Amino acid sequence: MKIIKSHKELVAYQIAFKTSMEIFALTKSFPKEEVYSLISQIRRSSRSVSANLAEAFRKRRYEKAFVSKLSDCEAEAAETQVWLDYSLECEYLS
Repeated sequence: MKIIKSHKELVAYQIAFKTSMEIFALTKSFPKEEVYSLISQIRRSSRSVSANLAEAFRKRRYEKAFVSKLSDCEAEAAETQVWLDYSLECEYLS
């Protein structure tokens, strides 16, 4: 059994980070009028997933804090899904 020494070794972190970078690249083509609304919101919430996973990893010794950070990850992922829904509905994404 391998001991994980860093949050960067977590598959969930790697997927969340990669996804937020893909969202960053996709949102570069969004209309400029969305810079301070949809673009900033979707980038912030998608980045927050991996950031909260990193925090959860650091707080893993404290069950309640760990679970709380994982709950934050789930909430941010759900928020990102909503912003992606808006992006699809506005036809910024196909």
